[in-house]
Amino acid sequence: MRISTPGRICFFGEHQDYLGLPVIAAAISRRISVDGGYRDDQKIILHLPDLGTQEEFSLDTTFPYIKPRDYFRSTINVVKRKGLTFSKGFEATIHGNIPINSGTSSSSALIVSWAKFLDQLSDKPLNFSKKELGEIANAAEVLEFGEPGGMMDNYSTAIGNVIYLESTPVIKVEALTPKLGTFVLGDSLEPKDTLGIIARCRYGMEDVIRIVTDYDPSFSIFTTPIEKVSDYKSILSTDQLGLLKANIEDRDILVEGKALLIDSAEDHASVNFDKQFGGLLYKHYQNLRDHKRTSTPKIERMMNAALGAGALGGKINGSGGGGCMFAYAPTHAEEVAAAIEREGGKSYIITVDEGTRIEG
Repeated sequence: MRISTPGRICFFGEHQDYLGLPVIAAAISRRISVDGGYRDDQKIILHLPDLGTQEEFSLDTTFPYIKPRDYFRSTINVVKRKGLTFSKGFEATIHGNIPINSGTSSSSALIVSWAKFLDQLSDKPLNFSKKELGEIANAAEVLEFGEPGGMMDNYSTAIGNVIYLESTPVIKVEALTPKLGTFVLGDSLEPKDTLGIIARCRYGMEDVIRIVTDYDPSFSIFTTPIEKVSDYKSILSTDQLGLLKANIEDRDILVEGKALLIDSAEDHASVNFDKQFGGLLYKHYQNLRDHKRTSTPKIERMMNAALGAGALGGKINGSGGGGCMFAYAPTHAEEVAAAIEREGGKSYIITVDEGTRIEG
């Protein structure tokens, strides 16, 4: 059995899902696969040639966890709670071409592939839907270890293509079918600063919301218009005011982006779609760079080089402080990729791809 699952990029709503705001994300044409079958004993043996390691344990020793982010064991525990049983162990090879630790959800793609593999090779497969696989992956990656995180990564890698995800007041996932051209993913090869960025973008913004709501109980991050932000100048620092303005602007950029993506799927789509879409991505990037401070000087050079080579827009991807950016390049993709590499990044030409799938 061979299962593969894509990585993902976030179009709109970066650093907003944990505030309860929606996101739009897309699966990409770089994937992680789990390829293997049954053993005659209770052992799980997983070969990880990309990392030069392997993991080995028994189906009977999946708890307690023995290391941080012990995802292979946690996924087994989650699917067992869902009702799967296993009378035999497995041996499998895990291989992928998603950049690791770069904000493109390689860990979520791995867990979704592993969850689907376990379902298919269980004693009585339940044939989980893609949405259910996303929920299982979120439980195995986030809930089992008490980590902060939304559901974007898990849903977008499992479901694939482009999704719109709301988490408040209830979880709502909507599949979008835009007609999109080529992207270029640029890995800065700089390690991400996830914890530092989260401290600013999440906890810093939660403080801002508390201050503003105490001052103005009618304030809502979901509905307060951008024009009202200036009313809070007296109670916020310049830095806090910029963070608030950026989050409300990004909320509105997503609404505009969603309408544009839906329109692009129709025959009457605007002839200027590519340019408008690229422009919205870049507006989002400017807020991430200037107010949420998720970019780096190297990523800024890579972005400028991509735009100079013909990209229509782009943004930093994932938690930031390093990791990846991407550029929308429906034309000149190879020139954009080369420009990114000249700035010291590693580039990948990608397209939007389908979700998790059985490949054999």
